Amino acid sequence: MSTFTTRPEILGTFGVVASTHWIASAVGMSMLEKGGNAFDAAVAAGFVLQVVEPHLVGPGGDMPAIIYSKAKDKVEVICAQGPAPAGATLEHYRGEGLAKIPGDGLLATVIPGSFAGWMLMLRDYGRLTIRDVLTPAMYYAAHGHPMLPRVSDIIKGLADFFEKEWPTSHQTWLPGGHAPEPRANFKNPVLARTWERVIAEAEAKHGREAQIEAARDAFYRGFIAEAIQNYLDKAEVMDASGARHKGVLTGEDMARWKATIEAPLTYDYHGWTVAKIGPWGQGPVFLQSLSILKEIDLARMDPSGAEFVHTVTEAMKLAFADREIYYGDPLFCDVPLDHLLSDTYAAQRRRLLNGQAALDLEPGIVPGFETQVRQTMKMLGADDAEGAVYEPTMAHLSTKRGDTVHIDVIDRDGNMVSATPSGGWLQSSPIIPDLGFCLNSRAQMFWLEPGLPTSLAPGKRPRTTLTPSLALKDGRPTLAFGTPGGDQQEQWQLAFFLRHVHHGLNLQEAIDQPLFHTAHFPGSFFPRTREPGSLIAEANFAAAVLDELRRRGHRLTVSEPWSIGRLTAARRDPDGLLRAAATPRLMQAYAVGR
Repeated sequence: MSTFTTRPEILGTFGVVASTHWIASAVGMSMLEKGGNAFDAAVAAGFVLQVVEPHLVGPGGDMPAIIYSKAKDKVEVICAQGPAPAGATLEHYRGEGLAKIPGDGLLATVIPGSFAGWMLMLRDYGRLTIRDVLTPAMYYAAHGHPMLPRVSDIIKGLADFFEKEWPTSHQTWLPGGHAPEPRANFKNPVLARTWERVIAEAEAKHGREAQIEAARDAFYRGFIAEAIQNYLDKAEVMDASGARHKGVLTGEDMARWKATIEAPLTYDYHGWTVAKIGPWGQGPVFLQSLSILKEIDLARMDPSGAEFVHTVTEAMKLAFADREIYYGDPLFCDVPLDHLLSDTYAAQRRRLLNGQAALDLEPGIVPGFETQVRQTMKMLGADDAEGAVYEPTMAHLSTKRGDTVHIDVIDRDGNMVSATPSGGWLQSSPIIPDLGFCLNSRAQMFWLEPGLPTSLAPGKRPRTTLTPSLALKDGRPTLAFGTPGGDQQEQWQLAFFLRHVHHGLNLQEAIDQPLFHTAHFPGSFFPRTREPGSLIAEANFAAAVLDELRRRGHRLTVSEPWSIGRLTAARRDPDGLLRAAATPRLMQAYAVGR
């Protein structure tokens, strides 16, 4: 078995916080020390991430979370994924000359959901006030934070485009006409004033819950929604289609929508129960992969060996193929989850695994869905081109795409949060004047073909790639984990989870193992292409392992060492000991506890 040098896990009994930025992790811990719980810590960390990692997340984005509340003794999903606006019809988008929704600009925008989700979490599960949780983000926006080198590079690369096409973004990200240098102190005073006004309007009300509701109203019915509406009434901006378009989001769309609580989708696996979001995201891919792998003796395989990588990759290819055919917002379409997660179906899919890499997209055929399979496969046939979109935080890839952040928190009472906020990154669309943030681009995950589970429709949630995870061991909430990474999120999380479960690796050891993923299936992001048979693996793997993967037919790309994935995780043992870990990749993620 290959060995790798790893850092120790973070241990504690008071609380642990792991996130994709060190400042956010520290802020989360400060909320616990202030008397807050895991939910307060996650909310505060989430708002700070919007400031310190603006290339990955912003206030106009979206957020799913899986939580465990000790008081309710229940695992639940917070859905803060905003749906498509009322004006987002196939007819309108086709009338704009589009075959696919562009990956940026105003037509790619759905209702911004994350603020409502954080407010729901704070109101129903937290202890602290809106001032408590927003003050750290307001402080870093007003007084500054060290500009990450990657963010500096992105801004420099977009400087000319911002100046010509998105002048409000140019004013925000290149103050005085100059891009911020790496590690320079960077401020967003307009965003700070936005949060200051939200707090002031909230505190005009009496009582903690009334204040939180007032803050939500300020965003969705008040001055923030008004500023967004005023901008969209006039703006017509350049996007990835190569043309200028107006948006369709309205203040009325925002006023009508609220974040919701849902039951998670779960699957039992070797003494664990894994909880994921439903088929309005890619969460079931993780569970389908487990169902296929359940009867395979992964424990005997080297966790960094070719057989393990090959077997897990091929199982994921089958699950992702089903994602393309069957997943969508269950409020709009019938998703046959019971069949897809059944033992009988898993056995059928498992028989397709062999020693060679699959090059074809192979969805299963669920009875009654044959027409849907044919229609989707025909539509996807035009998208088998090279050039799939990869996880944008990897150093060897483009620095102009946005991405995602992740937060895991467990407090001493056993409350747990796994949240994956994203969207509204600085590359998404122009900054809204007087607010200091932009809107999201999640609508690019819809298709403009009619009759599919993921066809664009007003009120429908896009099939998001955001997919936090929470797992119970022998029925006891134990593990919160996740990662940024678009279509790779489930892939990196699955490798981590299997190594932890089958090979006894602790959280840090499992995170530090070399990572891999495939772009075999159509990407969720514009331009929605795929690379059949592809496998991207870190150079941390032994040369013999990489050679064997090539021999098995994988179209292998070897990335730089320590360049794939940004996993974090937190665990609570039966004796109350808390553990946390964060990836050393890119030197941004951090775990803290005491």
